[in-house]
Amino acid sequence: MFERLREDIQSVFHRDPAARTTFEVLTCYPGMHAIWLHRLGHALWRRDFKWLARVVSNFGRWLTGIEIHPGATIGRRFFIDHGMGIVIGETAEIGDDVTLYQGVTLGGTSWNKGKRHPTLEDGVVVGAGAKVLGPFTVGAGAKIGSNAVVTKAVPAGATAVGIPGRIIVKSEEGAELEARRKAMAEKIGFDAYGVSGDMPDPVARAIGQMLDHLQAVDERLEGMCGALTQLGSDYRAKELPALPEEDFVDEKDAARSDAQAH
Repeated sequence: MFERLREDIQSVFHRDPAARTTFEVLTCYPGMHAIWLHRLGHALWRRDFKWLARVVSNFGRWLTGIEIHPGATIGRRFFIDHGMGIVIGETAEIGDDVTLYQGVTLGGTSWNKGKRHPTLEDGVVVGAGAKVLGPFTVGAGAKIGSNAVVTKAVPAGATAVGIPGRIIVKSEEGAELEARRKAMAEKIGFDAYGVSGDMPDPVARAIGQMLDHLQAVDERLEGMCGALTQLGSDYRAKELPALPEEDFVDEKDAARSDAQAH
């Protein structure tokens, strides 16, 4: 028991830079209190003291704002950061070294008995406000973005973002595509921050596709100019006009910057 307690406290220090002392963690971290009460409730649940287990669970909900059904299975070094509003259903299974932020729901989509809540494998991180709903598995090391609604399995190491949750798997091809987009964005004076492939934003996605098209056109034009030169043409392509940086600055941002300068 004391070994588990020591692990819990160390997991807070590893994942929360605001933690200063062991006494502070023991007394001021409701996520820890919810986990400890759940262990008591889960032990009672397994020994068929169902009503008493639910009483302990309800007390934990009243004390911490975190609702964990006593039937849920939770692994070692589970960390709940902030925690208010978290709901974990009866058949949820959570592996080791999992982290949940406030407002997360591990819920079900069916009224049928049996497995109806998700399984989170080791090392999963679920962002604030995310909803993971259904009897599927979120693979080891996966991440769920804040406010995402995930209703399908997430592969190990992947990231799910958006509503409904979309899977982002980093690959060499994706990294190369992102690098090309960034290079084109810098060439035309556009802020590359807005074209990240991790953003489930239709506008950002459209801009990314436009940058891909511009990159292809740019390469084709350079090839045509090179071919003309090899054929003996004295054609010299003009430099593209520069794009003034101020044209890409929001008027409100510019006014705010002027105000700060004065």
